[in-house]
Amino acid sequence: MQEDKKLTKGSLEVICGSMFSGKTEELMKRLRRAEYAKQNVLTIKHKIDIRGRHAYITSHDGRERFAFSVENKNESLEKILDLANKNISVVGLDELHFFPKSVVPVMMKLVESGKRVITSGLDLDFRGEPFEQMSLALSLADRVTKLKAICMKCGKDAHHTQRVIDGKPADYNDPIILVGAKEFYEARCRDCFQINKPGESQAKDESKFMDVKSFRQTQV
Repeated sequence: MQEDKKLTKGSLEVICGSMFSGKTEELMKRLRRAEYAKQNVLTIKHKIDIRGRHAYITSHDGRERFAFSVENKNESLEKILDLANKNISVVGLDELHFFPKSVVPVMMKLVESGKRVITSGLDLDFRGEPFEQMSLALSLADRVTKLKAICMKCGKDAHHTQRVIDGKPADYNDPIILVGAKEFYEARCRDCFQINKPGESQAKDESKFMDVKSFRQTQV
């Protein structure tokens, strides 16, 4: 009796970086190349992303690609598995940071079933802190591409996303997700990026008064 052929597993590719670094453009490029190779491709976006047309992902240079929109609900995320039927070889997910972390197990199910999964998104939020879902995806990825933008202040390589409200850096406690583009965000290098973390100034002031004896006690 002939044994069943073992299923070949797929792979996970993660494209990350700040805003205006070309993440969506790179995702679309890889998906187009897969289509040139006669592979069936499925593209997914989050429903919250209302930039451009509803049923498309859009790069900052104006390119568009049709995509299915899904929500954070479990049944909506599970729909991705239904859409990625046996005829689909490649699945692209844009703006992964919009999704809940529960999307990562869904992506890994696709990988286990033999799909090539390509996703793009911000690795750091506007506070300069990692998105949890992106951190999980990066740790599980077979291939990681980190893109850099150009700092809008000094022109150096930028990997931070600065949220600007009325010309000033956004408050640390503002909502993490604010959908927008140039009207709210700038790419910044490490030197030009600004955020005031709660308690940061207080911690700095207290450190001035730590004597040698206190420091030694903290090391015990």
